[in-house]
Amino acid sequence: MASQKKPSISSRKSPKQARSNELVAAILEAAAQVLAKEGVARFTTARVAERAGVSVGSIYQYFPNKAAILFRLQSDEWRETTDMLIATLVGDDQPPLERLRRLVVAFIQSECDEADMRVALDDAAPLYRDAPEAREAKAAGERAFHAFMAEVLPKASEEARATAVSLILSTMSAVGKDFSSSPRTRDEVEAFSAAMADMFCAYLRDIETRSL
Repeated sequence: MASQKKPSISSRKSPKQARSNELVAAILEAAAQVLAKEGVARFTTARVAERAGVSVGSIYQYFPNKAAILFRLQSDEWRETTDMLIATLVGDDQPPLERLRRLVVAFIQSECDEADMRVALDDAAPLYRDAPEAREAKAAGERAFHAFMAEVLPKASEEARATAVSLILSTMSAVGKDFSSSPRTRDEVEAFSAAMADMFCAYLRDIETRSL
């Protein structure tokens, strides 16, 4: 039996002019609002069009289906997170572990700020989680973290550094998701982030000591 073809998640075309950019931005803003209010089950291109004040045909100029819109929202979120990660970890005069502390605080705060949207996008993940675009969207951040780890642990083995990257990224993702599932104050975010950063720094210092 032939497997069912998955819907395309690639945009039909990229906007070239300012007016087209404004239209796509309006569509994505409307999509985020519909997703937050209605959830994935009731998310449709018709509702997005109504919220954006445009025709469904205007949406189809740029997005072939709702999966493509949802993937664009997710990939934009991935890109913002990756840009923050790279900006914090790379090209900064602060000591490496201070950069890591700043990253943890910024990441946990962003998880709390975007909790509702993240939950909705997680529900939509089956539409695109196996797509090559999904894997590629995360690759840049992982490369930056590997470069950072080589700076922090220059004498550690490649295996030890790779394990550290995997452990820190997976812990930040899982614990950040759990922590942000309830409303948090700024003080709670800072206290929690500081404790998590202390844990990561102690772990990396231990690897460094054992590598000498």
